[in-house]
Amino acid sequence: MATTANVGFEETLWKAADKLRGSMDSGEYKHVVLGLIFLKYISDKFETKYKELVEEGDGFEEDRDEYDSENIFWVPQEARWDFVKDHAKDVKIGQIIDDAMILIEKENVALKGVLDKRYARPELDKRRLGELIDLISTIKLHENGEKDLLGRVYEYFLGKFASAEGKGGGEFYTPASVVKTLVEMIEPYQGRIYDPACGSGGMFIQSQKFVEEHRGKIDNLSIYGQELNSTTWKLCRMNLAIRGLDGNLGGEHADTFHNDLHRTLKADYILANPPFNISDWGGSKLTDDVRWKFGTPPEGNANFAWVQHMVYHLAPNGVAGIVLANGSLSSNTSNEGEIRKNLINGDLVDCIVALPDKLFYSTGIPVSLWILNRNKKEHGRFRNREQEILFIDARNLGDMVDRRHRELNKEDVGKIAETYHNWRNADGNYEDVQGFCKTAKIEEVRENEYVLTPGRYVGIEDVEDDGVPFEEKMEKLTSELGELFAESRRLEEEIRKNLGGIGYGV
Repeated sequence: MATTANVGFEETLWKAADKLRGSMDSGEYKHVVLGLIFLKYISDKFETKYKELVEEGDGFEEDRDEYDSENIFWVPQEARWDFVKDHAKDVKIGQIIDDAMILIEKENVALKGVLDKRYARPELDKRRLGELIDLISTIKLHENGEKDLLGRVYEYFLGKFASAEGKGGGEFYTPASVVKTLVEMIEPYQGRIYDPACGSGGMFIQSQKFVEEHRGKIDNLSIYGQELNSTTWKLCRMNLAIRGLDGNLGGEHADTFHNDLHRTLKADYILANPPFNISDWGGSKLTDDVRWKFGTPPEGNANFAWVQHMVYHLAPNGVAGIVLANGSLSSNTSNEGEIRKNLINGDLVDCIVALPDKLFYSTGIPVSLWILNRNKKEHGRFRNREQEILFIDARNLGDMVDRRHRELNKEDVGKIAETYHNWRNADGNYEDVQGFCKTAKIEEVRENEYVLTPGRYVGIEDVEDDGVPFEEKMEKLTSELGELFAESRRLEEEIRKNLGGIGYGV
């Protein structure tokens, strides 16, 4: 079974590090570990270049320009990992790390205000901190032969922290298999990509991987994002930095609805997993907002505020891939049905995918993928899909990776994306598959009162005929049921006798 999970030394590192967590809350521990991993990586990368320059023997190893030219962060002497490691058992190790973070921010404008600088706080056990430093020291996070070694560790740890924090703690992290499905579907090859609820930046990272896998140039992708939570905004900045990606996340964390940092942006691709069913998003202050072209979103639920915000920011040929709670597919309360109807009649809905349950760490709410498209007419390699919507019911896909979590494997992701591409592309070979996918005319959706639940359109999966006549099956089932009833009566009578024998008549 091929999965999108990373296994190997990341898991070993996680298990060892998690033992050191002790009584520390995982929400706090997350920043301690990720901050140290980030510090170790930029120091390792600096040291790799430093040794190269020493070997060249021209005396340029302390020349700042040699590092800047290759987008390598400048790490001052007292912020380098060897210095930190040598003081791991020092009672002042927390302050030494804080000072290292301050020095790095001072020397690298791109990291200003990003790094966690609370390692000296009294509640952080310095013995455990020293042990964690010793542990991280055993892993070389920058090797020339492994371009994204840290990225693997970082992504793995983000997922593990989301799982450890459980419900409400995974808001900053969208499972990799869900992100990969969206990216594979909409193919953000070049242009402006935007995520208005970017969390730790998973959509951007997966887009980068897509471009690299298809031998494209990452420089052809311009990244724009926004995030409300200050800590998560910093995580995203770090996540982009460790991969050498430039992203415009605004100068600070901010509320996308009330302080749109990219007001004039028209994006070619939008990828987002906005928080589900937010009730306190301040809708009462935005009733006449220019973004609400398809109807005013209800004050008690931000789902369709997110959808309309993204539609507003789409370029004329732009496409959006959005993760939404399944309630958005059929809800008619508080104007949601009217907004959905207007989006459908405006021919913006391209494809709806129902996903299996248990994919998310932070919620058990079943979710779906919405693919929205500004231009469904024939253009480029795409056929004319006006007045059509593709429905995919993927609820039966995925494998349980533990008792609580499911993951879409590589074949699952490929099946969903390929189905959409075969339907969308001019050279595609699409066919409806009973129980899995169906292309429906908007007129049919109108007849279904604008409900977008895929199961309503794709029907029930065909069961392979085993050649046994229906009458024979019924006769066998009836006989088996009769035997079970008889056995049930026999056991009931036996229990009555046994109870009677000890003086308890029933």
